[in-house]
Amino acid sequence: MDEQRETLQRIVSTLANKNDEIHNFIDMLNHTIKNVQVNSSNVISELDKEFDGLYSILHEMKGSMANTIQQEEAHKIQALQDQLSQCSNALESSEELLELAAQSLDIKDPVEFLQAARQIKDRVTMASAFRISLKPKVSDSMTHLMVDFALERRMLQAVKFLPVPKPPEIDLAACLVADNCITVSWKMPEEDSRIDHFVLEYRKTNFDGLPRVKDEQRWELIDYIKATEYTLSGLKFDTKYINIRVQACNKAVAGEYSDPVTLETKAFVFSLDSTSSHLNLKVEDTYVEWDPTGGKGQEKIKGKENKSRSGAPSPKRTSNSARSSLRGSRDHFAGESYTVLGDTAIQSGQHYWEVKAQKDCKSYSMGVTYRNMGKFDQLGKTNSSWCIHINNWLQTTLSAKHNNKTKTLDIPVPDRIGVYCDFDGGQLAFYNANSKELIHTFRTKFTQPLLPGFMIWCGGLTVSTGLQVPSAVKTLQKSENGLSVSTSSLNNIA
Repeated sequence: MDEQRETLQRIVSTLANKNDEIHNFIDMLNHTIKNVQVNSSNVISELDKEFDGLYSILHEMKGSMANTIQQEEAHKIQALQDQLSQCSNALESSEELLELAAQSLDIKDPVEFLQAARQIKDRVTMASAFRISLKPKVSDSMTHLMVDFALERRMLQAVKFLPVPKPPEIDLAACLVADNCITVSWKMPEEDSRIDHFVLEYRKTNFDGLPRVKDEQRWELIDYIKATEYTLSGLKFDTKYINIRVQACNKAVAGEYSDPVTLETKAFVFSLDSTSSHLNLKVEDTYVEWDPTGGKGQEKIKGKENKSRSGAPSPKRTSNSARSSLRGSRDHFAGESYTVLGDTAIQSGQHYWEVKAQKDCKSYSMGVTYRNMGKFDQLGKTNSSWCIHINNWLQTTLSAKHNNKTKTLDIPVPDRIGVYCDFDGGQLAFYNANSKELIHTFRTKFTQPLLPGFMIWCGGLTVSTGLQVPSAVKTLQKSENGLSVSTSSLNNIA
């Protein structure tokens, strides 16, 4: 009976997951239909603009060419009219001279005849009729201004839609996730010399299947990538996965996106637990600050939380409640235990986070502790907590603490410290987060879940989570294994 019930539960779970996938696919199809309609309308609008632009250019060209023809017509007519006027004047003068010559032929007196003949000869020699050209200065042909759009017509008739680049193919095997960076590599399905650049989009998600339409973060865009590889750096891995897709673009048009790939982004994410922190600490997500007002700020925040609980719980609040149930209820730290813990326990694996102190911070600690830390206990002063402590009173000192034993570390205090916890390997190591130089390592066997712990007095701390274990730290850990930087050098401090 129990076996059949378990089998049925597995079937129900599988069916529920499949239904969820189908719902997601339906949402994607509806979203795609809407995009097709919107994009079709946009393309038609762009087509209208292109043809309107073409019509406008043709209209301008027609007007310009017609104006050229009209100017040529006016020039020729003016030249011919000038020539016609000259001919008319010459003809009038010639007819007048012809009439005078005819009259001179009737003169009987030889002397008077010779004088008249000489005058006529001189006037004929100077007559304009003998100096003008009887050839038209311009022809009546206008064929030099004819046009033939046969070639252009054939070109227009051959106009087709722009060649769209094919979707790139992401090479999943060549993609690398390390040090909170993601290197994405892709290739074109076939050589395309017209590709100008690529567009990469990524989106964080907690689902390992196909990208979802609803309840997801928006796509982040990286444009104008010239190579077929790109590295996203400085990411905070605060979700389980990341979707990535790539698009190829030529000078005129962008192609379809590649099939999206989903890469796993493992990292330890936690916030600081204000429900159990000392009332002299002001806690907000991953920031904690010394508050000399004695917890008035906390009471204000707590009042807001109580007020918000009267309504329906949000998903985020539900998540915090789940974390609280895992951690169990506890009192606020009190007395001189100016402590705040992380809200997520470490029960296995390798994890890493970083801590940065304000410049005016006088005293602070960071490390891990079991859940059984008492309300008056201090980090490093119990056998269930491990930490390094920085004291900036008078002179700066750095020390490692466990079980109320201290070892002074002769190392400069970095402005940012990385904390590495290998639960299964029994190691808690501290690094200069900038240079990745080792500060100190505790070695022990962790027997209970661990919580990140912090102590602060005068000043503030910022905790960076969602970080992967840096490659440099992994390399150092391998080389450090077996070396005597363990807690035995602290007189069994660990």
